Amino acid sequence: MTDEKYTRCPSCSTIFRVTEEQLALRDGKVRCGHCRTVFDGVGQLISLAPVARPEPDIDLDDLAKGPPTITLRPSRALRPAPVDDEEEDEEELEERNARMREQETAEDYERRFAWDKPKPRSRAATALYAIAIPVLAIALIGQVAYHFRDGLAAHWPVLRPALTRMCTVLGCTVRPLRDVAGLSIDASELQADPAHKGLLILSATIRNRAGYSVAYPYLELTLKDSADQVVVRRALAPTDYVSGTADIANGIAGNGEVVVKLFIDASATTQSGYLLYLFYP
Repeated sequence: MTDEKYTRCPSCSTIFRVTEEQLALRDGKVRCGHCRTVFDGVGQLISLAPVARPEPDIDLDDLAKGPPTITLRPSRALRPAPVDDEEEDEEELEERNARMREQETAEDYERRFAWDKPKPRSRAATALYAIAIPVLAIALIGQVAYHFRDGLAAHWPVLRPALTRMCTVLGCTVRPLRDVAGLSIDASELQADPAHKGLLILSATIRNRAGYSVAYPYLELTLKDSADQVVVRRALAPTDYVSGTADIANGIAGNGEVVVKLFIDASATTQSGYLLYLFYP
């Protein structure tokens, strides 16, 4: 049975039981498992045999280091020194331990607040988003086209065929814009019919000053007496004043005009003036 061997760390005085195999590695260079100091394990070999009295061949320096039974650790606590780190000093070890503590602190923080971090998106979710986003975009464009179809067709006539096909599917209609600001009454006149007592003739010209078709407006005719009081007021729909040859659905063409001529029965009233307005209900 071979004698047990012991070596002592010169930094922390920890004593380790060592084997020949451990001392054969790295030329005897080992690392303390307690303070991580790299030292020469062969050069720090000590004996734990009891000494009765100092002998001439006893190393007094070993005795001056104190009792060798302060801390005894097994051989597995002593590790071979790394090849590329044989001259690692204590300052570098401290820096390394500090970096390890910072990393552990960061990892602990990450774990603590992991609930607040966005989770990695799975392939299925990515594929779903890739499909859903274009579909939603198309649906949004469709809603805009549906609600503003009249204005789109008026300002961009090239879109009218597509909007008409859309309405064929959805059951809607592309109509001229109701733009009363684009209309004006260029001239109007209210006269008594000389051939028929109590019959009035209303003549007017409605002009579309816009460059696109505008829906036919309603007309409001107000008759007043000599005291400027309202005698009667009547609203006239496009079907009341538009001739049978005009297409009301297409509206008044851009920069076009409509001539109005109406016969009004006013035999039950007495009037001396009138007002004529355009409006949309």
